Amino acid sequence: MYEELPFSDFLHKPVAGADRLESVRALRLRRRGGGDLALTRADQLERDAVVIDFTARLLAGLVRTQPSDAVRRVLGEALPWVSFLPESDVDEMLSELITVAQGAASLENLSPVAVLLAQWRHTAEVHADPALLEILTREPAGDLGPVPVPEGRE
Repeated sequence: MYEELPFSDFLHKPVAGADRLESVRALRLRRRGGGDLALTRADQLERDAVVIDFTARLLAGLVRTQPSDAVRRVLGEALPWVSFLPESDVDEMLSELITVAQGAASLENLSPVAVLLAQWRHTAEVHADPALLEILTREPAGDLGPVPVPEGRE
């Protein structure tokens, strides 16, 4: 749980703001001219990192050892839009998700996971709209297939 606090209040009374972290997980510092900031204790960040690393490893282990139907069913509950993806895309998404989640956990930076999920969600949105899918996959204006490797590169 977090509490909100105007950034100016925090600047005027930083000790009082920091003391509030004893009773809340984080403070959301609202700023008028920019994005909000979050203030949390370092030990909370460390605990979060442990949970994220565990979750990434657990996901990877489940996908490797469980029948794909069980993993797909759970994935559909966590991300309902997955139902619009073709089966081969679901397999590709799971593979990418495991790789990116493990890498992100090791860097203690979840942004790559958020980006990946947003990209796959947009892909599902395209598949959910037959007219849009037809427009984006129609040749020559749509998908033209694989891009050849530039000369001099391998």
